[in-house]
Amino acid sequence: MKIAFPSDDGTTISAHFGRAATYVIAEPEADYALETLDKAHHGSEHEHHGGGGGLHQAMFAPLADCQVLVTRGMGQPAYDEAIALGLNVILTDEQSIQAALDAYRQGTLKSDPRRVHAHGGHGGHEHA
Repeated sequence: MKIAFPSDDGTTISAHFGRAATYVIAEPEADYALETLDKAHHGSEHEHHGGGGGLHQAMFAPLADCQVLVTRGMGQPAYDEAIALGLNVILTDEQSIQAALDAYRQGTLKSDPRRVHAHGGHGGHEHA
């Protein structure tokens, strides 16, 4: 099993999934992160305005062999896509990747669905 943590610095979980530049990939059995992968993100050259689906597909492409996504917050469209892809999404207030991994191992990492937010003001959804 592999767990993905969106991150900007390799040690903390990004506050917003869509803006994180990388994924830190770990296994519950390992005491360390396996690898760091580049991630398409809002504001990157991978961003596609209009449909939105192209960006989300690019965001999730590196997670093909992951089963769990641990993030501190994400928009409803990205959350829905993650679930549709079969990912177990855990929305946590824990900032440390290592602490979240330890809690996951112990079965104490809780998910708070209130950390999914509706999109509105930051891209592509202007009022006519």
